[in-house]
Amino acid sequence: MKTTIADNPIAASSRPSFVSDLAELFKARLTLLVLLTTAVGFYLGAEPPIDYRALFHTVFGTAAAAAGAAALNQWWERRVDALMRRTETRPLPAGRMAPLQALLLGTGLSLFGVTYLAIVCNALSAVLTAITVVIYIFAYTPLKRTSTANTAVGAIPGAIPPMIGWAAARGDIGPGAWSLFVIVFLWQMPHFFAIAWMFREDYSRAGFRMISSDDSGGERSASQSVFFCILLLVLAGLPAFVGVVSYVYQPIQLVLGGLFVAVAMRFLRLRTLSAARLLFLASIAYLPLLLAALVLTKL
Repeated sequence: MKTTIADNPIAASSRPSFVSDLAELFKARLTLLVLLTTAVGFYLGAEPPIDYRALFHTVFGTAAAAAGAAALNQWWERRVDALMRRTETRPLPAGRMAPLQALLLGTGLSLFGVTYLAIVCNALSAVLTAITVVIYIFAYTPLKRTSTANTAVGAIPGAIPPMIGWAAARGDIGPGAWSLFVIVFLWQMPHFFAIAWMFREDYSRAGFRMISSDDSGGERSASQSVFFCILLLVLAGLPAFVGVVSYVYQPIQLVLGGLFVAVAMRFLRLRTLSAARLLFLASIAYLPLLLAALVLTKL
């Protein structure tokens, strides 16, 4: 006789809750990163004293739009997610949530977030948020199955959130905002190259076009990671040159960037799963530390 989850209290208790399914649908960890870069963009763009009420409104509106975009992405990719081990347990491919429910949640939250920012913050922050959602859903998502350029295209909406924060604080997107965009854009490249190489078989199974798809030896993924880490090392100093932070920031970012480059070069030398994982972990550590340095050295 077959035993079901309902018959097994231990298995039933391990079943994801509705709250955890929502967190998965909204890509909670990715959304938190978006909110962190948005908040830093607001802080760096704001004139003292910081209006923390406006900061809350900016983060709240961006959170709604980011969660909505994540839900729409998973609604669109629900069938291919079922083909990959790393995503097959998500609520849509696992059948714990109806596609229509995800579609309505995603659409509603995206529209609410953009509208909220337009009413409570300003039109520019709302427009940037709308652009982010549109590129993420209608450019990046379909490109994943047609072109390896999807990583670069996907890095654009990933790099706009600090500009949203800056625009909400100042009402413009000057050189300071663009310097933050450059940093977050370049950071995403080695971060995602490491992920794509670690899960290259999964991505190939789903039909995603990644540079890692026919790169079993890892040379292309690793060399591209080194290139973008070096480019990041050079250009991460832009906020100091455009007068956003003091030059105390420069040695900090050079040390962080140098370590990031060293880890990428280790990946190029070894081209092993553990080396790729270390690059991925290094990328996770690098960005919050760099953002902290930016906040602490703000002029």
